[in-house]
Amino acid sequence: MSRTSNRGRLGLLGAVIAVSLAAGAVGCTDGETAGATPDWSTGPTELCGGEAVSVEAGEALKVITGSSRFEGSGPEYTLAQAVRAMRERLAFAVVGDGDICRVYGMSASPMEYIEVTWELTGGPPKGEPASKFTVLPMGERALTAPDAAAVQFACQSAKLPGSTPTHIDIGVQRWLPMDPEGDPEKLKDAYATVVHSFALAMAKELRCENDGGLEARPSLDPA
Repeated sequence: MSRTSNRGRLGLLGAVIAVSLAAGAVGCTDGETAGATPDWSTGPTELCGGEAVSVEAGEALKVITGSSRFEGSGPEYTLAQAVRAMRERLAFAVVGDGDICRVYGMSASPMEYIEVTWELTGGPPKGEPASKFTVLPMGERALTAPDAAAVQFACQSAKLPGSTPTHIDIGVQRWLPMDPEGDPEKLKDAYATVVHSFALAMAKELRCENDGGLEARPSLDPA
């Protein structure tokens, strides 16, 4: 056997030993076994870019989903990304809509998720809401139900074109072909808390005057 062949075999053996030692070290970490499936879940306040979900809204998401750990729709779905898309839309139209992000509860059905959206309405709220909604005194108008909520606010900001306020509606809706489980009143409060958190974060990101008329905490008593 040639010296070159021996050197190749020894190099291969060393590589195998190194990999084995590394695998053993990983297997001993925190008592986990080697090859364990990594946990990509996150806490609620880290979702959607990490600036949109308050601690209070994080607790509300737990009420809605029954989960304490979540997955988002991807690193590109953030509040900052939604603001960029909104400003691009406003460059040529006063109406339009788009996604902010989706939230998946780790203990929920894979088909179930919470969708958060924005919409440029072109003006103040009009008409009567559907009967399932309760009206709350937040922004121009806030609506909440056991499976959805929305807050519309008017934003006057140097970051937005035009001299008149821009009317923005933030919506949070649960998607699952089954009725929501739990106390309807608690679910209403939870959805209202989540949508207020996103709306206030959007108003701050846009630097709306007076935060678009939104208070620091959600107003959960019916208007």
